[in-house]
Amino acid sequence: MKKIFRKPYRVKRKKSIFRNRFFWLGILILIIFGGFFYSLIYSSTFQIKEIKISGNQKVLTENLQDTIQNQIEKKVLFLPTKSIFLANLNKISETILEKFPQITQINLDRKFPDILIVEIEEREPAAVFCNDNCFFIDKEGIVFEELDPNVTRKGNVTLKKDIEREINLGEEIIRTEQLSKILEIESQLRENFKIPIKEVLIVSDQRVDFKTVEGWEIYFNPQGDLNWQLTKLRVVLEEEIPPENRQNLEYIELRFGNFAPYKYRQ
Repeated sequence: MKKIFRKPYRVKRKKSIFRNRFFWLGILILIIFGGFFYSLIYSSTFQIKEIKISGNQKVLTENLQDTIQNQIEKKVLFLPTKSIFLANLNKISETILEKFPQITQINLDRKFPDILIVEIEEREPAAVFCNDNCFFIDKEGIVFEELDPNVTRKGNVTLKKDIEREINLGEEIIRTEQLSKILEIESQLRENFKIPIKEVLIVSDQRVDFKTVEGWEIYFNPQGDLNWQLTKLRVVLEEEIPPENRQNLEYIELRFGNFAPYKYRQ
């Protein structure tokens, strides 16, 4: 009878994880990563210590600094930090532009290891807009500063428009294209015709009334041919309405066709 021999069964002992070189390599990587993370997030070297702000005139530096400080102060793993690496420049810009309508543009940059550079560009008044209250608006038609209606303002034309709601700072109250044409007409009247304008009433997109200091009005269509309307105005003033009669003039209509009808007060 043939005998069958079996190989003896051996129990293979598991190798300790502490003797596994990949385990210690992983621990080493975690230590290196943890140290690198700590140095970036918590090290005093990279904590923002100074915020340099330039370009602002109307917006107080202290107010800007307070707003930025609130944005850069964070908690990571329950620990406070103002790491320059964690400063969200886009979010800071959005917050400042929303909070301060006087600012039209802001540029932020990091100056390592611990300085934040903030360059401000404020809106310049292109005109005064009055409804129930008066405001400065810039060349884009953005309302950015409320004014005292009892204070006389020189150098900016006053615009009026019937708006039956509250006006909010930062909103576009007049379209940029429309405002550009209104300012162009006002400049032409003041410089080339020597006609100072007291105020401008925006009736519609096709009608804008320019009230002169002398009390009479000129009706323009900003969407029409401005050069032709100004040409008609020059002809009628030079050939039909002598300067001494302007004080009795009520209006000159320039919006339609080849004619410039006008009317004297009754």
